[in-house]
Amino acid sequence: MANLFTLVLVKRFGLKRLRKANLNGAQLQDAKLEGADLRCADLHDANLSGADLRNANLENAKLDEAILRRSYFDGADLSNANLIEANLTQANLIEANLTGANLIGAILYEANLRWAILTGADLSGANLVGANVASADLTEANLTRASLTRAALSTASLTEANLSGARLAMTKLTNANLTGTDLTGADLRDADLTNANLTEANLAGAILDGVIGAEFTGALNVPERYLKD
Repeated sequence: MANLFTLVLVKRFGLKRLRKANLNGAQLQDAKLEGADLRCADLHDANLSGADLRNANLENAKLDEAILRRSYFDGADLSNANLIEANLTQANLIEANLTGANLIGAILYEANLRWAILTGADLSGANLVGANVASADLTEANLTRASLTRAALSTASLTEANLSGARLAMTKLTNANLTGTDLTGADLRDADLTNANLTEANLAGAILDGVIGAEFTGALNVPERYLKD
């Protein structure tokens, strides 16, 4: 739990100057934290549901197992933050910087990540069902075994990303850049790949039944049955 000194600072400064603060387990639902300096802060297991963290600096912050449902992180800096198993259901992360963030097992159900930067982020095993990840940068991100069913990834950059074993059924990938993406064993049933760039994407063992608009020219290891006329 957050210590008394930290709670006094919260009351006095409104969480504007809490770099390296101990807010472990704090109850901060609907808190007004826009532009707050929370670099390296410990927010493990904290409850920030509905909180306003727009343009806040959470670089290297500990948010593992935090409850962040319907919170606002638009424009926030979450680079290298620890978000392991955090609950970000329906959270807003528009244009947020999540470069190198650890989101292993995180819940991002129906979250809005439009234009977010997730370069090199680890989203292995994460739940992004129904999430809006359109135009996001997921270059070299790890999405191994992630659930992206019905997610929107139109015009997203997934260059050199690892999507092996990912669930992408009914996902919208129109105009997405999948150059060099690892899609081995991925489930792409009924996904929309219209105008997607699959150059050197590895599709070994991928499930492609019902895929819409896919152009496999330049793709690697496309299962033979999907190349038949």
